[in-house]
Amino acid sequence: MTDAHFRFDAALAALLHADRAGDSFSYACARAATLKNAIEALGVPHTEIGALRVNGREATLDRIVRDGDLIEVQARGVEPAPEYGFVADAHLGGLARFLRMLGYDTAHRNDLDDVEIRRLANDERRVVLSRDRELLKCRDIARGCFVRALKAEQQLREVARRYRLEERARPFTRCLHCNLPLVAVDKASVIDRLPERVREIHERFLRCPGCERIFWEGTHYQRMRSVLRELLPQHPAAPRIE
Repeated sequence: MTDAHFRFDAALAALLHADRAGDSFSYACARAATLKNAIEALGVPHTEIGALRVNGREATLDRIVRDGDLIEVQARGVEPAPEYGFVADAHLGGLARFLRMLGYDTAHRNDLDDVEIRRLANDERRVVLSRDRELLKCRDIARGCFVRALKAEQQLREVARRYRLEERARPFTRCLHCNLPLVAVDKASVIDRLPERVREIHERFLRCPGCERIFWEGTHYQRMRSVLRELLPQHPAAPRIE
């Protein structure tokens, strides 16, 4: 075994296994273990790790742990909004809907398994959102976030802080059900599908090319705008449908 001393950023302390009191302690890890191996064995996925220092010098996750090392682990900081979207695990359906509401391409199904999540993360360069730490330890997941909150609204706040969601948000441009971009349609082409009251007061409509749902700026739209203003107060009011 190799004995080293670890100091974790306070933001990571909650992820450490319960037998590790505080954020500074000695730990005997397997000989020839890398920093990634050792830190993840303590409970912290590599997706949550920011800067690393060993004996006062910057280090990478591939560095081998040596006897007597002082290893300092910082939490991952704020990251740019993802260009290629997210994949949310099966337990984060509410969060997936909120992200789609903001216009983010978010892959999610109730039956989405770890193998498919890893494939989507690798092939489509998606950021993985999960409450499964073991999944986030997989080496082929380059970007990911361990979602700490339990409720969807708090989860959205958490992800918004981590990924600066306001940078690429395009609210109300994506289907909440199918995740496909919505397309504008003429009122005449969908008029037979509209409730009478909607026909009278609305002129602009969007359609999902997947599930064929029709969307307009009704009371549900206004409620969703209020939710977004409450959850992401730094984001400008959602644009009107054009």
